[in-house]
Amino acid sequence: MLDGKCVFCRIIKGEIPAVKVYDDDKMCVFKDVEPKAATHLLAVPKSHFKLLADMDGGQAETLKYMFEKIPAIAEANGCGNGYRLVINQGDDAGQTVFHLHVHILGGEKLGDM
Repeated sequence: MLDGKCVFCRIIKGEIPAVKVYDDDKMCVFKDVEPKAATHLLAVPKSHFKLLADMDGGQAETLKYMFEKIPAIAEANGCGNGYRLVINQGDDAGQTVFHLHVHILGGEKLGDM
């Protein structure tokens, strides 16, 4: 179920424009509007939930599906030499949109964390 107030849900529904690089019935991947790397994509499940701790069994299966799809999506978008995945969880981690999402960062040599 989508949340009408969530920016990512609104992108999924097409109410807010985004540069989508992948879209199917379970997930959407689009370019981050404030990129932190040469390639910075956001992989978003089409089911709205805020945190990993909030997932139900079906949402956990969707997240597994996303992780199976991400390698090919990353490769197709300039991350053939490697990429970093980041999932921020909560305020202290810097999560600003409270719809679980996976940052895909690459397209250049990334520094140490």
